[in-house]
Amino acid sequence: MTDDEVLAWLLDSDPALRWQVQRDLAHEPPAVWEATRAGTATEGFGARLLALQGDDGQWAGGAYFPREVREGTFPDEPGQPYTATTWSLNQLREWGVPASALRPRTAELLAAVRWEYEDLPYWGGEVDVCINAFTLANGAWLGADVSAIAAWFPSHQLDDGGWNCEWVNGSTRSSFHSTINAVIGLLDHEQRTGGTRGTGVLRAARHRGEEYLLQRHLLQRLSTGESHAPWATHFAYPYRWVYSALRAADHFRSAALHDGLTPDPRLAKAVALVREARDDDGTWHQELRHEGRVWFDVDGGVGEPSRWMTFHALRLLRWWDGSGATSVRLRDDAPR
Repeated sequence: MTDDEVLAWLLDSDPALRWQVQRDLAHEPPAVWEATRAGTATEGFGARLLALQGDDGQWAGGAYFPREVREGTFPDEPGQPYTATTWSLNQLREWGVPASALRPRTAELLAAVRWEYEDLPYWGGEVDVCINAFTLANGAWLGADVSAIAAWFPSHQLDDGGWNCEWVNGSTRSSFHSTINAVIGLLDHEQRTGGTRGTGVLRAARHRGEEYLLQRHLLQRLSTGESHAPWATHFAYPYRWVYSALRAADHFRSAALHDGLTPDPRLAKAVALVREARDDDGTWHQELRHEGRVWFDVDGGVGEPSRWMTFHALRLLRWWDGSGATSVRLRDDAPR
């Protein structure tokens, strides 16, 4: 496909994706993409997921896992189930669905919900970095008081600058997975709350976490410079909690635009990896699927062209190339 054909293919999509393509790739005026974004509450993926919200404000009757997991009756299925409340809120927020489209008083309803871990209150967070990052962003979106979670992040940042969900079990070295979820959640919270009290502390924590990833060029071990792990170079959407070079580089695009910065040259290898993963037809394909129960599929299957990843990759490359950033070419034996 030509570039125009790829753009037309992306625009022929669900409103949850189409409004972002209109804004970031087609550069339509706000009146156009804002109208499409409003439709996420009444059409397509957004409307389907909103219809599955229970009277108690939850999805699947659970905070992070479906009710059946807590009750011990969930069937033996591979992977993490992605149907519970936190995952559903993540999707709706990332799709741009207006918070007002959820059930009235959703934030209040969820205040009565308890985490599966030690029965902790929902908006107070729990011990898992990724869960707290999701909840920080979701709370800012819904207008809940997530000040306790916000304060949690600086106090649980590890000495190397990142975070690790296994800190509670004694880990003192940061994780790529935990750190990318933390900085994405902190940035989303900052964008939605503006200059509220404590923003400077949280911004500093985010910048330290981002520096942890940048020191490793988003891909490498700091000690040896070797590729960190195969999952860093494998692309799949929805991203879930999993790290990838594409997801990380896309975050740094958002962070640089928010902070008014030019692209950091240490992103070059990750950007090159994304560029070279493009298929001959101009799209990016699903390399794998994160196993686990879902309400419904939102993208192509393994091996098929992915609208979501094609959008994210093109948006990243246009930002990088448009800034005049220096590109690199990967060796033939570089990880893909």
